[in-house]
Amino acid sequence: MKKISSGKVREIYEVDDDKLLLVVSDRISAFDYILPSMVPNKGKVLNQISKFWFDYTKDIIPNHVISIDNKDFPVEFQTPEFEGRSMLVKKLKMLPVECIIRGYITGSGWKSYQSDGTVCGITLPEGLQESQKLPEPIFTPTTKASEGHDENISFDEVCDLIGKDLAEKLRAKAIEIYETCSKYALTKGVIIADTKFEFGLDEAGNLVLGDEVLTPDSSRFWPADDYEVGRGQKSFDKQYIRDWIKSTGYDPESGTPIPDDVIETTSKKYIEAYEVLTGKNF
Repeated sequence: MKKISSGKVREIYEVDDDKLLLVVSDRISAFDYILPSMVPNKGKVLNQISKFWFDYTKDIIPNHVISIDNKDFPVEFQTPEFEGRSMLVKKLKMLPVECIIRGYITGSGWKSYQSDGTVCGITLPEGLQESQKLPEPIFTPTTKASEGHDENISFDEVCDLIGKDLAEKLRAKAIEIYETCSKYALTKGVIIADTKFEFGLDEAGNLVLGDEVLTPDSSRFWPADDYEVGRGQKSFDKQYIRDWIKSTGYDPESGTPIPDDVIETTSKKYIEAYEVLTGKNF
């Protein structure tokens, strides 16, 4: 099969003119570096949690999923190594924007707010504390950089890139998906602090949800029973490994293997996120 892309986590293969196969590896990235140690089962968790959310949001917006069942894949992929971590999808014309929705103030947004009272150019109310829920979710888009960091862009710049009507629809749909899924997650004891969506256009020009959805790689998940305004939060996502890197001074470029206990804890956090949100055993 023709491999058309190899990202930090995903391998993308072209099946035919209108279908792709996405394979989710156990690689993990942090601070824009692929780390040297694999996280067992991570790819399967990402793939299956995305499928759960694609199904949950299909009445809000169509998505690119055809199947995650091996028997529906090209014969080259009908082997155990691809089981559970692969997704057959419709090929889309992907839009050159990452749609980040922030419902709580944390991470880089908190740093920016402390500096000048804004997040990605959006002025927020005075007196917010770290991890506080925002009055309403905000849309803070970025470019999709093939290398290095994505760059924050304004809504006006999104309009320049894809047109005002499509930009407004993109923003509205991204916020609607976030709000709908956040309400569901709260019933499971999970706060979705922020997340990232990607969209594309199908052959008829319809807006379609693609890539991954509300995974521990693309989102911040906080346990609601431990949530407290004014500090950083525990998480069900890769924030744990980011925090470990920052606290130990580990150099992501060094190639030094990450300790087994850190990898094992990371794997457990991914699995826990899947089980808590879906109500299913992994």
